[in-house]
Amino acid sequence: MRTDDLIRQLANGLTPVRRVAPPWRATASWLLLVLLVIGAGVAVAGLRHDVADRLMLPEERINLAAALLTGVAAAIAAFQLALPDRSRGWALLPLPFAAAWLSGLGWGCLRDLAAHGTLALGTSFGCMRFIIGFGLPLTVAMLWMTRHAGPIRPAPVAALGGLAAAAIGSVGLSLVHHLDAAAMVLIWHGGSIALVTFAAWLFGPRAMRAMA
Repeated sequence: MRTDDLIRQLANGLTPVRRVAPPWRATASWLLLVLLVIGAGVAVAGLRHDVADRLMLPEERINLAAALLTGVAAAIAAFQLALPDRSRGWALLPLPFAAAWLSGLGWGCLRDLAAHGTLALGTSFGCMRFIIGFGLPLTVAMLWMTRHAGPIRPAPVAALGGLAAAAIGSVGLSLVHHLDAAAMVLIWHGGSIALVTFAAWLFGPRAMRAMA
């Protein structure tokens, strides 16, 4: 067989490979979906009546900003790690913002303890339900958008995607759900975020390979 015929036979029926979107564009697309999901949640549940007063408090704005930045940084890191030529160091990107969020809540716990002599503890399964409700569709969307990472490093990409979805979901929760005590926020927000992140890490790789 002539070389030209061999090349023609090998190339016959091939379809162009679709290029993966750059991380910045993928992050922007995912954040647009975030706005839609959070907006739908607010439209259904309604804003909490004191949301304007809460946002006037400096510590509340700092904690919300830290949670939001944790989610955005985790999303950027997930899309970066989904590419084979990117450093694993991207996985560290959300850690400073997560540390700032947790330290802010820890300081709030100490403040509540000094003011009231005790920490307000209790159950709030509604809180967990809201974060999972916000986080689940955003996690699934992240897994679908990073499905090409299935053969590369699916576990860290899936875990970061879950962290991004849950952290931003906690911001949406703060807009619609009443949970003011720092200890309660730390336990239920933090626990829900950890649960979604762990579930994404555990089941995400299999889901990504199924979507590919």
